[in-house]
Amino acid sequence: MGVRTKTIKLFKAIHQDARHWQILALSGLFSISLTTSDFGARPKALLAAIVGAMFAQVAGTVWVNARKAKRDPDSGNYWRASTLQAGFIGWFAGFQWKSALITCLSLSILLRANSLWFWLAAGFIGITAKFLIRYRGKHIFNPACIGIVTVSLIGGSAAWVSPGQWGQAPIFAAFAIGFAALVLSSAKRLDIALGFLAGFAAMLFGRALYLGDPMTIPIHQLQSGALLVFAFFMITDPRSTPDSRIARLVFAFAVAAFAAWLGWEYHIRGAMLYALAGLAILSPILDHLLPAKRFEWTSTKGKHHEPETPRGGVRPRPQLVRS
Repeated sequence: MGVRTKTIKLFKAIHQDARHWQILALSGLFSISLTTSDFGARPKALLAAIVGAMFAQVAGTVWVNARKAKRDPDSGNYWRASTLQAGFIGWFAGFQWKSALITCLSLSILLRANSLWFWLAAGFIGITAKFLIRYRGKHIFNPACIGIVTVSLIGGSAAWVSPGQWGQAPIFAAFAIGFAALVLSSAKRLDIALGFLAGFAAMLFGRALYLGDPMTIPIHQLQSGALLVFAFFMITDPRSTPDSRIARLVFAFAVAAFAAWLGWEYHIRGAMLYALAGLAILSPILDHLLPAKRFEWTSTKGKHHEPETPRGGVRPRPQLVRS
């Protein structure tokens, strides 16, 4: 098999799951945050977030599979499987490590704290909320967002959100990375990202014009690493945002308006995160008013169900439980 054929197959495999591009892009943004003027990002913080998030992801996956086995008696019992391999596969079927890693990378870029325990707690809280706070199969809150907001409220001055002023050249690179990740990804959520950025920018420039401020002020406010991470990797989460394009744009403008108001009236650092957490309930409401096809992380086109085996036999790889 030629190099070109292998490359095409690899690209197709990556394209089938939008999270691959998000992981690559967030890794690039983490490198920018680590090597530019914002020296708050640290590998130890990322590791702490991974420990907390992966622990919650493992516990949540086992819990979901246990509930599924209880509802379907004919599926067999994972804990009394005939082989260790069959039991292990049943326990951890649908383990979404990529989703947890995306949450951890976002946390390490945005969250600053006096102790590594805050990153660990944020990762644990974010992933736990994904499993526990759901409506019709979709989680309500973006995991990274609710994790950061929760530890910021609990920790007070010991945990905060870093705006990440990276400068003109790094911010241009970050914007290009985020834009490319959404364009190449199969998530198809570029509309909500651009809708939020357009709405937020319009409010910043409109306020500057109303107050007679120089345009350098809103331009500087838009040169924020936190803003780009939020716009390209947080508000675009397909599992916690509306399914319909019109609904997504309504949601984006609502979050932009609420974030601007929180920043102007209360001077909250990371106001966009609080706005997204506060308006998360709008997503299921908009899905009810403007229904559309629900997004799935991986494409199932061309896949066939594996044949069932008798109860107690060696189980084939179970179908993934979406979490």
